[in-house]
Amino acid sequence: TANGGLKISAAGTGVRISGMVQGLKPDSVFGFHFHEKGDCSAPDASSAGAHWNPTNQPHAGREADARHVGDLGNLTADATGKARAEFVDKHLTLSGPNSIVGRAVIVHAGRDDTTSQPSGESGARVACGVVELQ
Repeated sequence: TANGGLKISAAGTGVRISGMVQGLKPDSVFGFHFHEKGDCSAPDASSAGAHWNPTNQPHAGREADARHVGDLGNLTADATGKARAEFVDKHLTLSGPNSIVGRAVIVHAGRDDTTSQPSGESGARVACGVVELQ
């Protein structure tokens, strides 16, 4: 079972994401997104809803200017099934209309192709957590 933890903090005009997810398929790539609802109660994490997209943009990769606010691209697992995240994202906020606080963060079973609409064809949801202020 995939599990892990992320530290999410303000960083200038964006948000820093850092942390690790383990228990993934070794040497594989996984879609990584914030979703609409902070609800991981469904066994398949469908309760988290769709990608967080308050600006009504097309699905794209993390580096795209026009994208869902929740589009974070992919995580890559190493030979032990651990994937690390370490980046600052200019689309994310911790308050206001683009806030990710109270939203779910999801790791998907497959690679996000960053072009297929509406969600990058990254497959089932294998890990789900909710962003909380501490």
